[in-house]
Amino acid sequence: MEKKEWLRSLKFLLFSCSAGLLQIGSFTLFNELLHFPYWVSYLLALVISVIWNFTFNRKYTFRSTEKVGRAMSLVFAYYLVFTPLSTLLEHQLADVMGWNEYLVTAINMVLNFVTEFLYQRFVVYRNSLDTNAAAQKEREAGQGFDGDA
Repeated sequence: MEKKEWLRSLKFLLFSCSAGLLQIGSFTLFNELLHFPYWVSYLLALVISVIWNFTFNRKYTFRSTEKVGRAMSLVFAYYLVFTPLSTLLEHQLADVMGWNEYLVTAINMVLNFVTEFLYQRFVVYRNSLDTNAAAQKEREAGQGFDGDA
């Protein structure tokens, strides 16, 4: 894998970790403090983390000029599939089988991380990688994505 793709993967990982912390924090708020039903807590926390992750990854990881509406629609399509499947998995493992709610959430977060990176890299931004102003400025200065001349 090229150095710039390793850096892209690392950026996605770091933003995903920040989104994961936000998801766990908001899940804890909804589940423990507000006593929402488990699946509602999970779903709200997921939505919050998706918006956070999308915003930062579009600008800094994929550095794309892809129209926000189009990109968000494609991400929304991903979540039309991922959300019901992961919510069902959460319900089955945590509510039906009695697994620890935080362990199940962590499992779903890892599944989300891997599948969403691949989907965004090869579907959402495949034709618009490194097209925003920051990427353009680096190209004009004779630098690559990774800062090499």
